[in-house]
Amino acid sequence: MSRLIRAVIDIQALRHNLNVIRARAGRAKVIAVVKANAYGHGLVGAALSLRGADAYAVARLEEGLALRAAGLSKRIVLLEGVFTAAQLEDAADERLDLVVHDACQIELLERAGNADRFALWLKLDTGMHRLGFAPREFAAALARIRALSPAPRELRLMTHLACANERNERITGEQLLRFRDATRGLDYETSIANSAGVFGNFAPGCQWVRPGLALYGASPFEDVSAAQLGLKPVMTLTSSVIAVRRVPRGECVGYGSDWTAARDSQVAIVAAGYGDGVHRSLGAGSPVLVNGQRAALAGRISMDMLAVDVTGFTAVQVGSPAVLWGEGLPVEEVARRAGTIAYELLCSVSQRVPLEPR
Repeated sequence: MSRLIRAVIDIQALRHNLNVIRARAGRAKVIAVVKANAYGHGLVGAALSLRGADAYAVARLEEGLALRAAGLSKRIVLLEGVFTAAQLEDAADERLDLVVHDACQIELLERAGNADRFALWLKLDTGMHRLGFAPREFAAALARIRALSPAPRELRLMTHLACANERNERITGEQLLRFRDATRGLDYETSIANSAGVFGNFAPGCQWVRPGLALYGASPFEDVSAAQLGLKPVMTLTSSVIAVRRVPRGECVGYGSDWTAARDSQVAIVAAGYGDGVHRSLGAGSPVLVNGQRAALAGRISMDMLAVDVTGFTAVQVGSPAVLWGEGLPVEEVARRAGTIAYELLCSVSQRVPLEPR
C-alpha cells in the first residue's frame, strides 16, 4: 500500500495492440500517436515500448523535443506544425516532420529557405473543418510547397476523418471522395486512417495509418468493444480501500447526501477522486471492481476519495484493491457512465497518479 492509487501500464498489451493494428492495416506503415502524454500512458515510456512502429506523431513541438531528448531517433510527425521562426529552427535541428495546414506555415518555410531540412505533410481539409487547406485552396498550397527552394526532403499528403468512429459511412465516404478528387494524378504517399479508420468498414487506401486510442486498448466505436477488435487494455487505474464503514439503513454517504442506504449496508472508501482524474460526473451505481467483484458507486466522487457499496461482499478490508477502469472493467464502459469518451478519461489521469510499467 505504499502507493494507494496508480496507473498500471501493461507494456505487452501495448505491443500486442500495435501488432493487431499492423495486421489490420496490411501494407500501410504505422504512425503511433503518442500526443497528450500518450493519452495519459506516459509519453516517453509508451514511445519506447512502441519501437516497432514506423513513426510517432505528437501534437506540439515540446512533445517532439521530449522524445528526441529521450534518445528516440525514428520519424516524429508534428501534427499541428510550427508557427514561429524559432519553432521552425528547433524542429529542423531535431529532424521533426511538419504537418503544413495553413498559409502562414508555408510563408515561414519560404522566408527561412530551409525546406530541404524537412519532411512535410500537406493537410487537406475534407470536411473536419479544423485544420487543413480547403479543396479549392489545396492546388495553390501544393504549388507553393513544390516551388520551395531548396525543395523539401520529402512530401506527403494527409487528411483527417471526422465521423469514422460513428460509422457514418455517408460523411466518411464524402471525405474520401473529396480527398481522391483533390489528389487525383498526384504521386505522393498519403495518410488518412485514424483508429476508427483502421478498424472501420471502409478502405481509406493510404500508405500511412495513424492510430491513437486503439493502441491503448480502447475501442473507437460505441457498438463494438475493444475485446471484439482483439485489443487489450493498456492502463489499469487501480487504488486501495482505505476504510470500510457500516452504514445503517436510511443514513447517507458523501457530499450532498446524494446516496441513502436502502438497507443496512457496508461501504468501502477508496483512495481515488477527481483530483486523480476520476470524473465527478460518474453517478451512483457506476461500476468499480473491489477484490475483483463489481461494486456500485455510492454517492458523489470527492477530490481524494469515493465510496462504493460492498454489502454482501466477503473479505473487503483496508488494503483491498479497487479498479476504476482497465483490466476487467473497460474504460469505454466507465466513460459512458460518465457521459464522456474513453479518450478524455485516459487523458484526465492527473500528475499525482504514478505510472507503473508492468
